[in-house]
Amino acid sequence: MTVRLIATGGTIASLADPETGAVRPAVSADDLVATVPGLGALEVEEVAHVNGWNMTPATMLEVARRASAGGAGVVVTHGTDTVEETAFFCDLTVASDEPVVFAAAMRSGSEIAADGPRNLLCAAQVAESPAARGIGTVLVLNDEIHAARWARKQDSSRVSAFVSPGHGPIGTVVPGSVRIVMRPPGRFHVPLPDALDRPVPVVQTYTGMEEGLIEAVLDATDAAGLVLEGTGLGNVPGTAEQGIAAAVARGLPVVVATRVPTGGTGAVYGGPGGGVTVRDLGAIGAGALPAAKARLLLMLLLADGGDVRGRFEDAVDTLAGW
Repeated sequence: MTVRLIATGGTIASLADPETGAVRPAVSADDLVATVPGLGALEVEEVAHVNGWNMTPATMLEVARRASAGGAGVVVTHGTDTVEETAFFCDLTVASDEPVVFAAAMRSGSEIAADGPRNLLCAAQVAESPAARGIGTVLVLNDEIHAARWARKQDSSRVSAFVSPGHGPIGTVVPGSVRIVMRPPGRFHVPLPDALDRPVPVVQTYTGMEEGLIEAVLDATDAAGLVLEGTGLGNVPGTAEQGIAAAVARGLPVVVATRVPTGGTGAVYGGPGGGVTVRDLGAIGAGALPAAKARLLLMLLLADGGDVRGRFEDAVDTLAGW
């Protein structure tokens, strides 16, 4: 069956404005496909035409819905700023064994040695490869295949921007050759919701954090849940305890992630804001999930209902990997 392309914009579909030099989405999905020698026929669907930082959960939901339809592998073109989030969203919600492969670019089509065409060609080859069945959603950039659950953008400009901290790529791909050397263990599935309209803000904690800040965020957003980005093993300033307690008292799930790329969260330290203290207040550890991915998982579980805390903890265990 023909590989389907779901386009959302991003640098891979961008050119520099000749007057201002500002890079912006300017290439249609059909024109993008036409610029890649050897790509072959794709079924093209254009969902959005935005920069990665303007992606929304509603658009992620539409991408996942379209990726779930049909029986062929799927390629999604996307901006790099948030591609790891939309890819993770699809990994959680697309139940098919057919691969969903995200392609992106760090250099626009106006630049010397633009990486978009090669990344798109390689992504299409992964999407149609029998070896990729059952691996879930992946990112293909810079000749590497990264599992969506682990992939993170670690550099703001280099073509080697994406890494999988603590794991590395699960395979490599060059035109004409797909090589998958390890398969991510245990997928975690959440049914596609009708809508994602329950806000879950992310608050980055910091030294000397003001008391009352978390409550102000909860009130301003009418939050249904909360994700905090802490330090180390998931510790937060002691001044955040009041806000965590207030959120839990409102019946909101509170997840604490860490800003550290590897190692994940763990309840080790006591004292004000320590992991043990935060756990005892009712917060849930995000494990190895960064705050942005923890937020999407929490939003999906809130939309699905049931035991949100228990299912979040199950997801953390399942997605932890080796």
